[in-house]
Amino acid sequence: MGDFYQNGLVTTLTDMKNRPIEDLEAELQRFSSQRPMGLIIPSLYSELENEALKNIVDELCKVTYLSEVIIGLDRATEKEFHHAREYFSRLPQNHRILWHDGPRLMALDKQLKEMKLEPDQMGKGRNAWYCFGYILGSGKSEAIALHDADIKTYHRSMLAKLLYPVANPNFNYRFCKGYYYRADQEHIKGRVVRLLVTPLLRTLKKFFGPTEFLEYLDSFRYPLAGEFSMRTDVLKTIRIPADWGLEIGILSEVHRNNSTNRICQVEIADRYDHKHQEVSAEDPNKGLSKMVYDIAMAIYIKLAQNGVVFSQGTFRSIRSTYYRIGLDFVEQYSALSRFNGFKYDRNQEEETVMLFSRLVYQAGEDMLNNWDYAAFIPSWRRIQSAIKDFIPEYYAAVEQDNK
Repeated sequence: MGDFYQNGLVTTLTDMKNRPIEDLEAELQRFSSQRPMGLIIPSLYSELENEALKNIVDELCKVTYLSEVIIGLDRATEKEFHHAREYFSRLPQNHRILWHDGPRLMALDKQLKEMKLEPDQMGKGRNAWYCFGYILGSGKSEAIALHDADIKTYHRSMLAKLLYPVANPNFNYRFCKGYYYRADQEHIKGRVVRLLVTPLLRTLKKFFGPTEFLEYLDSFRYPLAGEFSMRTDVLKTIRIPADWGLEIGILSEVHRNNSTNRICQVEIADRYDHKHQEVSAEDPNKGLSKMVYDIAMAIYIKLAQNGVVFSQGTFRSIRSTYYRIGLDFVEQYSALSRFNGFKYDRNQEEETVMLFSRLVYQAGEDMLNNWDYAAFIPSWRRIQSAIKDFIPEYYAAVEQDNK
């Protein structure tokens, strides 16, 4: 059982296992009349072939307090889109599928491209961003949650715990991040958080001091969790990366626009498992290598926007310091694994830290040489200002696709 110790800058809501899920859902049902709730699920079409998504849909069929479910569908042909409509048709909630590869939505994407406002990379960030736009157009939800489509251990209690802090009208929270510990019966998981994010944040604190932004990021127990919730009006102003930097980018933007006492994290599961990425050491554009690069880039960009000045020499030193701190964490996780009877491949973990150190440096060097490479997607407020009717047109196009 998790502890209730409060550390860092954001409130931590620990699940003390003292409340039945049915009780939590009953309260959410009451909240729904005052604060309607929605759910976003970004998904590749290929997820429809996996048991994880089937179980997620099974669980969502038992949820009564949602006003809408939005599925962002990527890499789907017309035939596959129609199959997806049939696949999700058993959801009892009002639900829509955003066929991002369909002619209507592609035409609107082209309209943004002509004004240099489009998301310039395919990925989860682009998928989620368009889902945000649809939510703003539908106007059906005042609080929304987002979670992935590949959670193998999904239970509807995850969604209830995730939405509760922002749906409860007696709370002041505008954003909530889910967290959990990552382990199976034999190994601890979560390599990118364990061996990249935390060591890199500790490294950057050595260089630039414990700034509020770095302390804020370091307050989250699982900053890369794909599960979060927020009040719908938060969606209008955030600028997010289109790539694997999505989670860090959202945390950064929420921090920029809200005080930390309006941000919290909640324990949503005892055990969590999802689709695992290969390290892909030979190809930096795939797997964990691509993820690490994008995340490091997102952190550097936000620090630069906060006034931090980088140089090539700085990034050389950051690489060296990160590598040393990363090896210290390997020592800690080796002891943790042994204490819990887990298997632990120390050699492989140290090789992973070495690979990550190269990517940490490469992301910094690329940022110095090509700032535009690291551009974030514009906020929906900017889209509204540039193309007054874009959001209603986008909403109408999705409705047409789903007829």
